[in-house]
Amino acid sequence: MATNKIAVVIYEPVSGDLSRVYRGLKVAAEFKGAGDDVAVVFDGSGVESLAAVSANDHMLNGLLESLRDNVRGACSFCAGSHNVKEEIAQAGWDLRAEAAGEVSIRELANEGRQIINF
Repeated sequence: MATNKIAVVIYEPVSGDLSRVYRGLKVAAEFKGAGDDVAVVFDGSGVESLAAVSANDHMLNGLLESLRDNVRGACSFCAGSHNVKEEIAQAGWDLRAEAAGEVSIRELANEGRQIINF
């Protein structure tokens, strides 16, 4: 049984600090590997990272794919604003719109998750 309920929220654009995207994914993988309940969400400029890392030839793609069952998707509004909606959908990720068209961070908190931002 999972000891921790964690939500990793990635806000960093791939054009910004790729190491923050990497660390977010690695932290999620660490918790997953320990048997914890992990959810990963891409929000804000982080939607650009999900689109980019979803490419098969991206160096972080294997890490992202190892978390496929844990990735809840990306903020629909932000994906539209950053012009990556199509890439995210084509890669098979959900576009989240629970909070007036945006992903709900509150929903993650209501699930009892500790939220870790990258």
